Amino acid sequence: MPNTKSAKKRLRQDEKRRMHNRSIKRSVRTQCRKVREAAAAGDVAQAESEIRKAAKLLDRAAAKRIIHPNSAARTKSRLSAAVVKAKRAGGAPAQGAAAS
Repeated sequence: MPNTKSAKKRLRQDEKRRMHNRSIKRSVRTQCRKVREAAAAGDVAQAESEIRKAAKLLDRAAAKRIIHPNSAARTKSRLSAAVVKAKRAGGAPAQGAAAS
């Protein structure tokens, strides 16, 4: 336990920050799960809508260093790949195939 006044204040601040960061991380995880579930169900429109929200949350969390920026980029890449895979499975042509 902290003894000095400043150490006690730091403890209070750290606990408050930890709870705030946990809340943001939880909302990011929830949104990512929604994208994965929509993609797995083959609901491409829903997945695309959810991935925009997920990217926004990931970028904001990375900007505030709640999660590492590389981690946010990797997660966005994997979510995007899942949505593209769902599009292809749904019978929609790939982006490059439409031009040829």
